[in-house]
Amino acid sequence: MTSSEHNRAVDYAQAGLLAPLPPVGRYLTFSQRAAGDLPILLRTLAALADGVRTVVGLGPAVLEQTGAKIPGMREFPQYVCSVVVPSTPTDVWVWLRGDDTGDLFHRSRFLVEGLAPWARLESAMDAFVHRGGRDLTGYEDGTENPKGDNIPETALVSPEMAESMPRGLVGSSFAVVQQWQHGFALWSQMSSKEKDLAIGRRISDNAELGDAPPSAHIKRTAQERFWPPAFILRRSMPWVEGEQGGLMFVAFSHSFNAFEAQLRRMVGLDDGVTDALFQFARPLTGAYFWCPPVQGGRLDLQALGI
Repeated sequence: MTSSEHNRAVDYAQAGLLAPLPPVGRYLTFSQRAAGDLPILLRTLAALADGVRTVVGLGPAVLEQTGAKIPGMREFPQYVCSVVVPSTPTDVWVWLRGDDTGDLFHRSRFLVEGLAPWARLESAMDAFVHRGGRDLTGYEDGTENPKGDNIPETALVSPEMAESMPRGLVGSSFAVVQQWQHGFALWSQMSSKEKDLAIGRRISDNAELGDAPPSAHIKRTAQERFWPPAFILRRSMPWVEGEQGGLMFVAFSHSFNAFEAQLRRMVGLDDGVTDALFQFARPLTGAYFWCPPVQGGRLDLQALGI
């Protein structure tokens, strides 16, 4: 991506997906009430979401109903092999970003009420930054995230990519969302060495272990070891509900290809080796979304004819 392309893509992007993690977040999913109401649902959503404090993604079923062709958009793949990775598509995903949980609660109420005639709230989950960006296991998350100009290059559809695509795609992004639940009883039974080898890093200094086994999570997902390199922009946050907890895995990219390359290797489809992460964690959900660009402080839905 050239400098001018970089600037154009960033100018149209939902800025919240490029920004560092906020102290707290709230994830909402919605299903539409009636297909005939989709245009007004999308227009209302566009007016309520600024792309900064409120990041929005649209599911494949919604996009299909508009008749629009978003190249690369598809449903999340389901895997049932040595491990289970579910596909749980939904219509609308919203990531509320902020620094106060109470404020996010009231903002979500406002959004739910505003969309109520046309969309039904399906789920709501609060999340937070833990110890400066660590998973609830204590390990740092997103260590290999792109930096600087590589962030928009990884996460956004550039003008060059969009040359042969419909109008209104520059600055858009593709989001992967999975809710992972950790088995803390199993995790607590593992020794410190076993934990480090499962992750592939030392918890003490985040250094990568040279002697980590092939099943180590770092070795399964090392982005530079794929061809082409499988870079994604991770924006994951821990969640807690009652006695359960885990990680809301969220990643953005200019296509789903990089994530799917990592996921195939995690479940062992490439070489028969399953990611050690599955020893103590499992995904409860899995969904893909297209995050529209923004223009004039609201979602730009011209690619959908709206």
